[in-house]
Amino acid sequence: MGVALLVPSRIQSLRHGVKMEARERYLFTTRFNYEDALRNGSVMIVPVFLMNKGCPHRCIFCNTRQIAGKTEEPLTKDHLRRRVARCISPGRHAGGPVELAFYGGNFTGMPKREQARLLEITNTLMEEDLIHRVRIATRPDDLPPDTLAFLSQHRVGTIEIGVQSMIDDVLERSRRGHTAQDVVRSVRLAKERGFAVSVHLMAGLPGDTEEYFAETIRKIIALKPDMVRLHPTLVFPETTLAAMYTAGEYLPLTMANAVSLCKRALTQFDKAGIPLIRLGLQETELMKMPGGILAGPFHPAFRSLVEASIFLDMAVQLLLKYNAMEKRVCFSVCPRDISSFRGERNGNIHTLMTRFKLNDITIQPDPALERGTLVLALAHHGSQQLRRMDQN
Repeated sequence: MGVALLVPSRIQSLRHGVKMEARERYLFTTRFNYEDALRNGSVMIVPVFLMNKGCPHRCIFCNTRQIAGKTEEPLTKDHLRRRVARCISPGRHAGGPVELAFYGGNFTGMPKREQARLLEITNTLMEEDLIHRVRIATRPDDLPPDTLAFLSQHRVGTIEIGVQSMIDDVLERSRRGHTAQDVVRSVRLAKERGFAVSVHLMAGLPGDTEEYFAETIRKIIALKPDMVRLHPTLVFPETTLAAMYTAGEYLPLTMANAVSLCKRALTQFDKAGIPLIRLGLQETELMKMPGGILAGPFHPAFRSLVEASIFLDMAVQLLLKYNAMEKRVCFSVCPRDISSFRGERNGNIHTLMTRFKLNDITIQPDPALERGTLVLALAHHGSQQLRRMDQN
């Protein structure tokens, strides 16, 4: 779905919420394909947190304040304009589409008057060329046809549905208040109306198992959403889950288990052609504070851990199959994958050197390679490659 967009390549900061004059910014006209932008990671999502507005109740794991890293922010035109301007300032914005996202609540659960007020502001920001799309987060049981028509009329482009799991028992234990069938219905209706659909999933919820999580991934792939966000369950203070954890009624995933589950999810989504646009929660200042996270597999670069584990698996497969004699090997990867191939603190390199008794590993950046591809160059076998999506 190609859309002609005006994209700021350099935008000076907005002061006092006043619209910039044309001479103060440099714009170029280009043509974006939103799906391509999602896949190459060039979409700039500007999050605005609703702080549980519109939610009919509180799920057992939810502490929006910790995740957002702030108290309630004013949802005014000037505030949102300044929020966007900070995110697209020089050095932070690479030039792709800018999407303002209302997170941390149930947008469609708010009064229609408030929804309309906020969407009138985003329409103004689109007319000012500050943003190009609007994303709203909602629940699977709060997207009737008339609501979808309302969102379409107000130029919403992406609907993110808080799914969490496709297992009804897991949803019930988490007090989600909806069923897996609600997810099926809402995704289908949203796609039929032409919205880009994102689903939000969590691994390691109470009652979840490896088999249940795999079933969730299979069912989500069958629904063919346009994108997915996924993170392991964390125990935040002032939640029902925290009380369960303290009482010994809930045991969070270990880091190893979380990486294992999520790397299988990532490879499955890759095979299905569904971008996993976020893996793990973004760290906030409140999460860094003592007691900010009570338990659970948190890492500020969780996706890097998952991708490093996948690259290690691929390297091991290649060396087991093709490297019988050589003690010096050369791997080629996309330049953006070098860090993931090396692993945290060069952990993958040390593991491979030790396991295969290698004298040297050379890493050759190859811009021609797709991300998630690993090539092993061998004197007797030529070049052999694996792709992330080929993993089980």
